[in-house]
Amino acid sequence: MSVGRSNVPAMTPATQAYTYAAPSSLVDGRLGLATSGGRALSGPATAPRFFSGVVTQAAPAAAGLLGVADVALARYHQPKARPGWVRDPVVTCNGDRLRFESFSACGGVYARLDLLNGTLDGEVFDRGTTNVDVNAPLREALARIGTRDPLHLGVGLDELVVTTMDGAVVEKKVPLPERWLRGFAEVQVIASGMDQRGELTGMAAVRFLRRLPRKGTVWVAQAGRELKVSDRQVPGSVRLAGPNRLGTLLPLLRFAKALRVYGPADAASSAWELELPGMRYTLTLSPERWRGFSGEGAVLDDLATDEAENDADVVGMLLNFEPEVEIGLLAGRAGIPADRVRAALTQLGVAGRVGYDLAEAAHFHRELPYDKDNVILLNPRLAKARTLVDAGAVHLEGESATVRTPGGARRVSLADGSCTCEWWWDHRGSRGPCKHVLAARIVARAAVEVSR
Repeated sequence: MSVGRSNVPAMTPATQAYTYAAPSSLVDGRLGLATSGGRALSGPATAPRFFSGVVTQAAPAAAGLLGVADVALARYHQPKARPGWVRDPVVTCNGDRLRFESFSACGGVYARLDLLNGTLDGEVFDRGTTNVDVNAPLREALARIGTRDPLHLGVGLDELVVTTMDGAVVEKKVPLPERWLRGFAEVQVIASGMDQRGELTGMAAVRFLRRLPRKGTVWVAQAGRELKVSDRQVPGSVRLAGPNRLGTLLPLLRFAKALRVYGPADAASSAWELELPGMRYTLTLSPERWRGFSGEGAVLDDLATDEAENDADVVGMLLNFEPEVEIGLLAGRAGIPADRVRAALTQLGVAGRVGYDLAEAAHFHRELPYDKDNVILLNPRLAKARTLVDAGAVHLEGESATVRTPGGARRVSLADGSCTCEWWWDHRGSRGPCKHVLAARIVARAAVEVSR
């Protein structure tokens, strides 16, 4: 797989090309997932082979993989599909587990299936990240797997399979819009600010999900042993906009052991984790059905620090596809404070190199197929802020600043991140800082460094 990117303007779609040596297939209980170019510990590979072995819980694993693939096909906002916009799921082998990830075409729903060590019995050939082919015949076959069916899983086809399918090379090319790429960065930063807000076990989880309304916006809060649905926000509640976006959880309910709900302090985005036998299926939803993760702005403050890029280079070299990235250990090995490691992980997240696991409350290493050198293009607000700084438009005045623009002077408060621009008045910080606040913070940090 390769991503064709050059000096393109922001918001211009790149092209992602998938090339598979053969189509994925399920024959006689043997599921062979074809892979397409990626990175592994051993280096770049055109068709990496990560795992071969038995999945001890075949039916929930098949249903979970279908759920991830269904999210990749879905547009929950403006659902009319655009031809050729189907993206294959991403898979990462972290050694003791396999993680399958996808994003909805509208950019507002992120899905991940984690097959954990307890359900995998086989051999790990390498660690790394790639895409996997999930085609229509494979989807039909996965839907037929029953609870007693055996399932042998191969992530990456061995040479024998490839040579027996001569001429079966599969190639796909799809647009890869930058808002979709930015979503991968935003969602891991937003998830890292979430805490568990509620939990149901067994049939209580099943009843709750089946009784949810399909439309509108509701708030969900723990009430004793139950989750209570309300039409208004209450302390500790989680916002659920467009409950139909949880639809891919429903086919998994027959395997559900528990449902956990996560949310940030401001009750905006939410995450819904279904515990299955030996695995977890997680959906993270944007604050509104029409709102993708790409515009949330959660990464911008970390990206605006002077050290973030250099620190990311150092921290990135220390990552080895670990299932859990330990910030304290990285700080010690990199020789930088923990807060700078967190900012570096944000930078690496924008480059698709880390995700966040809510159940483990930890980052994990993976590599997505796009160029980290284009981080600035993926965040136009940050690019505009740096333009203002370079033009000398920022004038500090204690805890405030004036930013001069062609549209007039903007007054910025460094203390609370407020601004007199239309962006701030429209969003009040709910979608990250505006370009004027970012520019003022960059200049203020530079002034502190000079005074030292």
